[in-house]
Amino acid sequence: MGDLSAAFALALDLVLSGDPALWEVVALSLRVSLTATALACLFGIPIGAALAVGRFPGRGAVLVLVNACMGLPPVVVGLLVYLHLSRAGPLGFLGLLYTPTAMIAAQCILIAPIVIALSRQVLEDLHAEYDAQFRSLGLGRAAVVWALIVDGRHALATVALAGFGRAVAEVGAVMIVGGNIDHLTRVMTTAIALETSRGELALALALGVVLMALALGVNAAAQGARLAGARHAAV
Repeated sequence: MGDLSAAFALALDLVLSGDPALWEVVALSLRVSLTATALACLFGIPIGAALAVGRFPGRGAVLVLVNACMGLPPVVVGLLVYLHLSRAGPLGFLGLLYTPTAMIAAQCILIAPIVIALSRQVLEDLHAEYDAQFRSLGLGRAAVVWALIVDGRHALATVALAGFGRAVAEVGAVMIVGGNIDHLTRVMTTAIALETSRGELALALALGVVLMALALGVNAAAQGARLAGARHAAV
């Protein structure tokens, strides 16, 4: 118990003192996860909106596929990205394996189905509410998609936050394609796993504290976005 208390005390000291090694890992984690989330939202939200508005043969199968991909095993995604970026793979000439770019790609693939599926659900409900109005205005499909995205921006913020929460907590895929290299590809989740295996509980706990704070912050932000959306809808 005494050792555990000492480890917690040292962990808090690392966080509060601004330990460079700790915050280097945190900064890389944020850069990788925020970039992956932005890329996933950039193409995921329009795809979700198009699925919400569009009616075409095979749409049901596409929705089933998207929903199924929400549960993609991270290690399988990491393996597929690794095979494509390795020297023997089709993208090996880019030299991206064991770089933050490879980690961003893996996280983006993991969270894109989440962004597509959740945004489709949010915007489909919104489309059902405004469908008659859109028809009366004679809007084309592209205009309808844009109007839904703009009007549903608060709800879509919660979608983006859900994607970021999934990305920042990822360990399996980023371990495979990033290699957990110190000062290059070591992020919070992989560092926690490594430091725990080494018995360096203070640093692992410090990173865990920061990760939990981020998770709570994401949930609080998502709740704020939902409340803002509710107030917007009530106006």
